[in-house]
Amino acid sequence: KILNFQKKEDYSYKRKVLIKDLIFNTTIGIHDFEKKQKQQIKFNIEIDINSSLTPANNNLNTIINYEDVINNIKTLTQKKHYGLLEVLAEDIFLSLFENKNIIKVKLKIEKPDIIKNTTSVGIEITKKRK
Repeated sequence: KILNFQKKEDYSYKRKVLIKDLIFNTTIGIHDFEKKQKQQIKFNIEIDINSSLTPANNNLNTIINYEDVINNIKTLTQKKHYGLLEVLAEDIFLSLFENKNIIKVKLKIEKPDIIKNTTSVGIEITKKRK
């Protein structure tokens, strides 16, 4: 009798997409001057992806494309005025989690120029698919 063993994987993977210090100018905030004048907003994003997603040579459909993520955030920031960073963050999460291969997102959004005597103020939120 011949036994067929399944090939055991030699490795386990944890894959992430990183976007650091992405900056866009947009109107954001609840104050009147923030509604009229654009300000810098800085994004730092860590995206945990499905570890079974295997990249194929030059096939962007086999990865989470950071360029698509950046363009998506750019579109959201230019589409409308956001009063709160938290609301913008939730819209980013909604958009990113449309991709079923995204497992977890850690998102940091900062306003570097809004409060004197600080290098920045902002929020950091981590959201994970259940």
